[in-house]
Amino acid sequence: MGILVSILVGAVAGWLADLVFKRFSFSLFAEILLGIAGGFVGGLIFGSGGSVIDQILTAFVGAVIILGIAALIKGRSSTV
Repeated sequence: MGILVSILVGAVAGWLADLVFKRFSFSLFAEILLGIAGGFVGGLIFGSGGSVIDQILTAFVGAVIILGIAALIKGRSSTV
């Protein structure tokens, strides 16, 4: 059951982060992976635990951080 919840939380967080960075358009699978990675990053920053809403917010913040870093890297590589 924990894996299913992680996938659902990752999907929601990845989708929300994709809405923030509209210039990146990922597939649903990529959004899920981004959200799961974001959950890991957000968990390192804020700690883990809490309700599902807390987990979604934590994963969302982590996914936005990952997308922000990707945008910076992509921006630098296109100007060089």
